[in-house]
Amino acid sequence: MPDKPGRIEHYERQFGIIAIEKGFIKSDNLIDALKIQVKEDIEFKKHRLIGEILMENGCLSPYQIQEILETIFKR
Repeated sequence: MPDKPGRIEHYERQFGIIAIEKGFIKSDNLIDALKIQVKEDIEFKKHRLIGEILMENGCLSPYQIQEILETIFKR
């Protein structure tokens, strides 16, 4: 399915890229979070957003998450 605004996958993809662009995380942090997300999805656990996983892993603060979300929704 195409990557369209309004779909959660679209914002998750943007979220990770913006977090890297802002220097909040490194690409390895995003890859690790995506691996966790996919593993949980395959195991039929509750789908968690990338920001939630990155915060739980100590990679992002709530303030940084808010700043990323503000950037996404200003576009």
